[in-house]
Amino acid sequence: MLEKVYKSMRSVGAANIVIGVIIMVVGVAAGIMAIVGGARLLKSKNELTI
Repeated sequence: MLEKVYKSMRSVGAANIVIGVIIMVVGVAAGIMAIVGGARLLKSKNELTI
């Protein structure tokens, strides 16, 4: 019984690590896209007002 629990915990632990890495990559990509989009908007605003 304990061996089954051990194997389940190992699988769940590995899955959590993988999911964590994926979420981190997606979060960084979303942050970069937000910064780039904001910079483009500010640049466009400055071109309109000058």
